[in-house]
Amino acid sequence: MNISLKKVMNCNMLKYNTFGMNVTARCFMEYGSEAGLLKAIEQIKDESNVLHIGGGSNLLFKGDFDGVVLHSAIKGIKAEEENDDDVLVRVGSGEVWDDFVEYCVERGWGGVENLSLIPGEVGASAVQNIGAYGVEAKDVIALVEGIELKSGQKRVFGTLECDYSYRQSIFKNSLKGKYAITFVTYRLKKHPVLKTEYGNIKAVLGARENLTVRDVRQAIIDIRNAKLPDPKVLGNAGSFFMNPVVDKEKFFEIQKDYPSMPYYEVENGVKIPAGWMIEQCGWKGKSLGRAAVHDKQALVLVNLGGATSDEIVALSDAVCKSVADKFGVSIHPEVNFI
Repeated sequence: MNISLKKVMNCNMLKYNTFGMNVTARCFMEYGSEAGLLKAIEQIKDESNVLHIGGGSNLLFKGDFDGVVLHSAIKGIKAEEENDDDVLVRVGSGEVWDDFVEYCVERGWGGVENLSLIPGEVGASAVQNIGAYGVEAKDVIALVEGIELKSGQKRVFGTLECDYSYRQSIFKNSLKGKYAITFVTYRLKKHPVLKTEYGNIKAVLGARENLTVRDVRQAIIDIRNAKLPDPKVLGNAGSFFMNPVVDKEKFFEIQKDYPSMPYYEVENGVKIPAGWMIEQCGWKGKSLGRAAVHDKQALVLVNLGGATSDEIVALSDAVCKSVADKFGVSIHPEVNFI
């Protein structure tokens, strides 16, 4: 039995957060198997402050962490079942998300190509319900395997049990901090119906016919590379804010003043791109101290070098206030403040 478990005391977390916060965790534990996780759980059973992270691409450390940080290094991608139409693929939570997307695209399996180049790891896809270009993780997740940190008991969650909604799941709400995700199983299509209506995918693809999942993936990679900063160059956590959903009345009120405003109708109202609203407020490319709104994508806040968490939070607060003052709409960070 693989009981791989790495433990580091007073661990520098610089390489475990894409914002580039130079902070320390009292204890860092990385497990490479379910058995390793159970061993970690036994060691931390009396610990009250436990944080489970993925690739660190959706969090902002506000200072040193006086507790235990858990991280999954569980690997593996395996097709468990398949028929003429579908394939069920079980993936270790420690796999890099985009490596998994590439694995699927190489085989012509459809469903995750629109989620190309999203930073982070597979486990986080099930927690955050990651999404982009008209697709969310919940659209392809079939099963989520997790182990309860308090009892060490394993549980398998069906998609409906995960209570998914926009950037939300049961793991961010009633079960927040209670489970470590070990494996996620996705249902992918062998004859995919490509989704190219969202954003400017069609413009990038042009008039090409007989498109494949590889074409869509490459288009999205090109779009993201053109407007999103590399965290190795500029510390960032990708999209910092969630796109607000407003009711029809509020939407028409804003549209009257901004007839060319981009929008997307959703089940419970109308989604307005937060990046567009932030840009209308004049924040694109502006900075407060060493934190800035990215000059190519206003949805992204960046660390210009040596920014403190206080500077990033102050910028976030100022941006949210501007949007509320101008549009009467509240926007909220997608990033977790730790």
